[in-house]
Amino acid sequence: MEKYGEILLIAMPIFLLLVLFEKWYGWRKGRDTVRNMDMISSLSSGVTNVTKDVLGLTFTILAYSWFVNHIALVHIKASWLTYVIAFIAIDFAGYWLHRWSHHINIFWNLHIIHHSSEEFNLACALRQSISTIVNPFNFLLIPAALLGVPTLVIATVAPLQLFAQFWYHTQHINKMGFLEKIIVTPSHHRVHHAINKEYLDKNLSQIFIFWDKLFGTFQEELKETPPVYGITRPAATWNPIKINFQHLWLLVKDAWRTKSWNDKFTLWFKPTGYRPADVAEKYPVYKIEDVYSFNKYAPPASRALNVWSWVQLLMILLSVSYLFGNIALINNLGSYWIFWYGAFIFLSVYSMTELMDRNPFAIGWDILRCGLGIGMLGWQNDWFGASTYFSPAKYILGVYFIISVFVTGWFVYKHYNEDHRSPILIS
Repeated sequence: MEKYGEILLIAMPIFLLLVLFEKWYGWRKGRDTVRNMDMISSLSSGVTNVTKDVLGLTFTILAYSWFVNHIALVHIKASWLTYVIAFIAIDFAGYWLHRWSHHINIFWNLHIIHHSSEEFNLACALRQSISTIVNPFNFLLIPAALLGVPTLVIATVAPLQLFAQFWYHTQHINKMGFLEKIIVTPSHHRVHHAINKEYLDKNLSQIFIFWDKLFGTFQEELKETPPVYGITRPAATWNPIKINFQHLWLLVKDAWRTKSWNDKFTLWFKPTGYRPADVAEKYPVYKIEDVYSFNKYAPPASRALNVWSWVQLLMILLSVSYLFGNIALINNLGSYWIFWYGAFIFLSVYSMTELMDRNPFAIGWDILRCGLGIGMLGWQNDWFGASTYFSPAKYILGVYFIISVFVTGWFVYKHYNEDHRSPILIS
């Protein structure tokens, strides 16, 4: 946990700088592919994902080390060849887990957040799941375990393979010649994120594109068919926590409402998007039919709200960075404190994105968040040891929490008046 936090302390600012660079580059070239609120939503999704991982909220059914110890046919020592084998094994496993996520109803809930942005840019790469509570990934690494690939090698290569999937989430790189035949490129992945019928569920590879060509899921990007991004049942919210569980909630409601006992138990494992006929007829869900004529999610947002959202996001990023850099210190206060800290981060994301959605309940969530923050300040007479680095830290945070509630309340009041303004009648 502590080592992973140290890695994230290095990776997070690099990803943030690259996201901001793409925004600047697009503006400079007159082709901005990054909308401000969408970018903030994507970044906040990344925050929830890494926080969940650092808190250890994913349960692995059987650890890879167990497979190595019990089923390995041979045991090989770590060498450059071992790392190559491990990388290929992880990429092969990633392809199949990705494929199942696109084709099985319940697994789609684990992946929907990644496709929920209606833009395609580096920021959307950070939209990662928090709903993966049970991790089946290690079962797909059985081939590597049979070869006796050491656990340390897998633990080293897996984060590298994940981070290597970041760069190709962009519209600013065209086709890349002979590399198109070997690795996943931006062109390949634009197809993958598209909702055009020609592109759906194609190009599922993560690093090596030859998996798609081998297993029949490859599709080239077509000049005459520009990709349109998002999901066919739009999320219609900036709140990444809500998006993570939207599909699951729909499955739960469908299972409850259908009169078919067979569907109640099998709809979870049917093809993605399946709904019982009786429920689909009585409770229809909007689905995009014409990908070239629908309105992207874009609730009104003033410049002030855009600025305030960035202020809140930066405070969240500072909070997360402090957590990752001081895990040992926080655990020394008591093992439960790290979970209170995690709850504070999740509440911060929820509150901020609810305000971005113009949801009046945002004030309630911010009161709860800031109440928790002030409570932790009062209980510790500090913020998890921050005063040892900067003595006024606890006072600055206390003032920030009070200001946050008042500013959020002002926006909620302003939005309510705007949304309920009576039309002026001219006689």
